[in-house]
Amino acid sequence: MTSGPYVVRREARSRFLPVRGLRYHLLEWGDASLATPERPTLVMVHGWMDVGASFQFVVDELPSDRHVIALDWRGFGLTESVAADCYWFPDYMGDLESVLDQLIPDQPIDLLGHSMGGNVAMVYAGVRPERIRRLVNLEGFGMPETRPHQAPKRYAAWLDELKAPQELRAYDSLHAVAQRLRKTNPLLNAQRAEWLAGHWSRRRDDGQYEILGDPAHKRSNPVLYQKAEVLECWKRITALVMWVEGDQTDVSKWWGNRYPRSDFEERLAVIGSLERHVLSPAGHMLHHDQPEELARLLESFLG
Repeated sequence: MTSGPYVVRREARSRFLPVRGLRYHLLEWGDASLATPERPTLVMVHGWMDVGASFQFVVDELPSDRHVIALDWRGFGLTESVAADCYWFPDYMGDLESVLDQLIPDQPIDLLGHSMGGNVAMVYAGVRPERIRRLVNLEGFGMPETRPHQAPKRYAAWLDELKAPQELRAYDSLHAVAQRLRKTNPLLNAQRAEWLAGHWSRRRDDGQYEILGDPAHKRSNPVLYQKAEVLECWKRITALVMWVEGDQTDVSKWWGNRYPRSDFEERLAVIGSLERHVLSPAGHMLHHDQPEELARLLESFLG
C-alpha cells in the first residue's frame, strides 16, 4: 500500500439549498450541462451515520463526464438538524423530492442509495416511478417485519429514551476518528480513512472532534416498520434496479434471527427488473471497500 494522504481525482463543489425549512448541504461533481436523457444526473444518498462525501472514492472512479450529486441527509454532515426527538423515512423522501424539484425538475434521474439511503430510494422509486430511470441499491435490506403486538413495547422504549439526552463520543484527533472508522470497517484502508475523517467529523472549540451526526438518530423510532406497505411501493418501481452487496456482510449482527435471508429474497422477488452483484472482499461499506469495482458496475448498468 502506498503511503501519504488520499488524493481526490474529481473535486466536489459544496452547495447549500433551502429544503423544507433546513439549510441542506450537497456535494456536486460536474454540472447539469453534462446530463442527458440517456445519461442523466446520478443522485447518491448515504446511510445512517454517514455523509455524502462517503461516495468520493466511487465518484473518483467514474468517468468525468457524469454529473453526480450527493446529499447530506438532515441531521448528518453539514445539513442542519431538526428540533425533533427522532427521524423517520417520510422526511427523507420529502427532502429528496424537494432537492429534485429545485435542481432536476424536468427529467428522470439515476438514483443510488446505500443502506438507509437504499431503503429510502427504493420506496421513493415506487412512489414516484416516473422520476427514476435507473435505481441502485447498495445493501438497503429494509428492516425486520414487525407485528402490531410489538407497538406498546416500542412506544414505551421510545418514551424511556426521551428522558435521557443522547450523546456521541468525542475524539482527540482526526487520526482517532480515522481509527474509529477502521475499527468499524477493517477493510477501509488508512488513506481513505484519514481523508474521510475530515468530512465525517468537525473540530469543536475545546479541540475535540465530534461526528457530524445528530445524537437523536440513536433513539428508537416509535413507529413500527410496515413490511407490507413498503412492498406495495416496491411493486410500483418501473426503473431497472441493480442490487449490490458485500460478500462479508453479516446481517445477523444487526437483527439476529429476526430477519432471515429467505424473507429478504421474497421481498426482492417483487421487483420487475433486477440485476444482482456481490463484491469481494467487501462488507457493508462496500463503496469504501471496492470503489473501483463498484464504479465499473455502475458504468455498465447506468450506461
